[in-house]
Amino acid sequence: MDFEASAKNLTTPVKGAKIVPNMTVDELVKEYSGCAFGAGRLAEAVDIYYEMLASENTTKFFGLAGAMTPAGMRSIVADLIRDGYIDVLVTTGANMVHDTVEALGLHHYKGSDCANDIQLRHECIDRIYDVYLPDQHFTDLEEFLQSIYSGLPQEKLSIRQVLTEIGKNLDDDSSILKTAAEMGVPVYCPALQDSVIGLQAWLYKEGNPLHVDAFADMHEFMETCYEAESAGAMLLGGGVPKNYILQSMLVTPKSFDYAIQLTMDRPETGGLSGATLDEAQSWGKVGEDAKSVTVYADSTITLPLIVSAVRTRLSKR
Repeated sequence: MDFEASAKNLTTPVKGAKIVPNMTVDELVKEYSGCAFGAGRLAEAVDIYYEMLASENTTKFFGLAGAMTPAGMRSIVADLIRDGYIDVLVTTGANMVHDTVEALGLHHYKGSDCANDIQLRHECIDRIYDVYLPDQHFTDLEEFLQSIYSGLPQEKLSIRQVLTEIGKNLDDDSSILKTAAEMGVPVYCPALQDSVIGLQAWLYKEGNPLHVDAFADMHEFMETCYEAESAGAMLLGGGVPKNYILQSMLVTPKSFDYAIQLTMDRPETGGLSGATLDEAQSWGKVGEDAKSVTVYADSTITLPLIVSAVRTRLSKR
């Protein structure tokens, strides 16, 4: 037995979590830090995210995939933007659709994943796992979007500019788009066409002038990456937002210094949503010395825990 090698690998004993009454979320997370598996990874994510947000010279990217807004996560993201903890948001069209729906006072409802979907169809109710929303919401959303498109400038616009205009016309402090517009934080949505916002833009364009350049965002996005002294990414899920953020470093001499991924996907299929951050190092997207971790769990559980713990630490600085 190589006792010297063994000694190097046996330096940090697992420490059982101790739970006491009236613990704060941060105190609970600190107890996780002595544990293994998902608990240990969550504690590591909090440490990395705190360092990333506390760093004044780090440009903070946030990738928002999945159905986070209909699940109730929009206020968390909006507050992070409002408090200066997100400099760049990349998301899906669907998340911004549901953010806009809520901002118009059209609520999502708690339902059941064991529903009779044919019956729901007859009742004009759409289902997102255990979230329900009536078809009528989309009629109201479509009327709102058509009014926005009719008031857009006639010159060529980027997708980011279109989303900013939508945000300027919303009146809900929990809205991601409204908050981003107020704070001057860009919201990029490279696949906006893959959503009701994009579908309604196409319908409007069929009979009216609307000039949106899908590539126009890339210049300012790449400029942000070039100018970043340091860069960090919080990635919820994967897909287009994750790739759009990480691929940006391929055209710069830099890499991400911080990276956190919250996902339930596996890497074996080769899909990006499950790809490890270590894999991203082979591309030069995540730096060799970057602080990174992947937490394999439902983002609707892990995001609030991480943000709560980090906010407690930031308040004590």
